[in-house]
Amino acid sequence: MIVRERDHDFILIQQDHHAAISGDIVKQWKKDYFLGEALRSSVEFAAYQHDCGWKEFDKQPFLNDENGIPYSFYDFPVLPKIVLYKHGIDVVEQVDSYAALLCSEHYKRFLLNHTSLEAQEFVTAENTRQQAIMDARNEFNKRLFNFHYSIVQFSDNLSLYLCINEPGITKESEHSFFKEGIPMSQALQEFCNAHLQLHWKNENTVVLDDFPFEQPFDVIIKLKVIPKVDLSAKGLVASYEEAAFEEWKVTLTAP
Repeated sequence: MIVRERDHDFILIQQDHHAAISGDIVKQWKKDYFLGEALRSSVEFAAYQHDCGWKEFDKQPFLNDENGIPYSFYDFPVLPKIVLYKHGIDVVEQVDSYAALLCSEHYKRFLLNHTSLEAQEFVTAENTRQQAIMDARNEFNKRLFNFHYSIVQFSDNLSLYLCINEPGITKESEHSFFKEGIPMSQALQEFCNAHLQLHWKNENTVVLDDFPFEQPFDVIIKLKVIPKVDLSAKGLVASYEEAAFEEWKVTLTAP
């Protein structure tokens, strides 16, 4: 779950809905900037599905009993998070092994330096999975894979920027994750600077200084607003299930 706290309520965005925006972002990637066109559908599928392991969990979100705030993706406990990671990769692998390879690398990097036994076992298991997928392919191009992974990573970051910041927020007040823009891997710096700079022009428009897309396009942020008074009176799950989904349209454009 992606969580924004305001004075009187919480904004909750399901991880799977955030991933749908990631997929829309990859789908708009400029054709001339995409290497390995034969694998494009797999890269798009990986972006769309990279958080599918959270899908059922986010329908009934969890409350952090230490601070009374709904758990978000970055403070959710590691051990159940590992279960969700593995489940999501398994689901993707049943449909597209190359997309699963991209998702596996995405989640493995989150836990490379985590010291728990469970995290290190996950990393080891994903290394084994990745090697099996690579061995099963007639040819595996590591440079091409790194490029595709970089696009998935970028789409995840750009979608997160849209979801975690309040629409129309000033640059000075943006979430700390994006104070210096969105970092771009070496594989993408042929098309963009080392950090892609962007800002909210207004509540419905985000301007990207480097624009690696075919044309301006719209994305839909699907969210629920949970009043704090409801959270106190009914609990998180009941409040969330009773709240209606709202949609917020944002246009991504060049300067």
